[in-house]
Amino acid sequence: MDNRREPADIEELLDRIEAGSADQSHVSIGEMMDSVGRRTFGPVVLMVGLILVTPLSGVPGMPTLMGLLTLLTLGQVLIGRKHFWLPGWLVQRQVPRKKLVQGLDMLRPTARRIDRLIRPRLTPLVKGFGLYVMALACMVIAVVMPATEIIPFSASIAGLALVTFGLAMISRDGVIALFAWAIALIGPVMLVQKFGG
Repeated sequence: MDNRREPADIEELLDRIEAGSADQSHVSIGEMMDSVGRRTFGPVVLMVGLILVTPLSGVPGMPTLMGLLTLLTLGQVLIGRKHFWLPGWLVQRQVPRKKLVQGLDMLRPTARRIDRLIRPRLTPLVKGFGLYVMALACMVIAVVMPATEIIPFSASIAGLALVTFGLAMISRDGVIALFAWAIALIGPVMLVQKFGG
């Protein structure tokens, strides 16, 4: 499998993560990043979002770690770095492979349906200035990620927003980007209404 190019869709990204952790009892965040590719931030954002919409988001500290990973990665992209630097304690953090694979298998049916719908369209929303605005939005989500540890369902909403932003980035699909913006803007309002009253 050629990890030098971006995954074309969600299912290919899931395949890469699972194949990259074969014959291991645990898999590190660094190994997952190597599987999906570290050269651009679309796959990384998509990977983080997928982790947060699986049961792995319930692992204590995982939303905060995913927020740090997103923030550090996108911050370096925005200042023009060609290669990501991430602290060893972050990339060496491991999760049980069994739980990871269970989460990936749970996502596959939905991934196949979504993958059939995506294609390049409304590309100004996902390249140039549009791409950088999406990256900034993902960084804002990453900054508030620690709070999702204590607010029910918020990690999944943040993860869904990151999934759609990441998918829009790798597929160059501006329609998906619009969905991502809707989730990012409406999700917090729904949480405030549900838990603030």
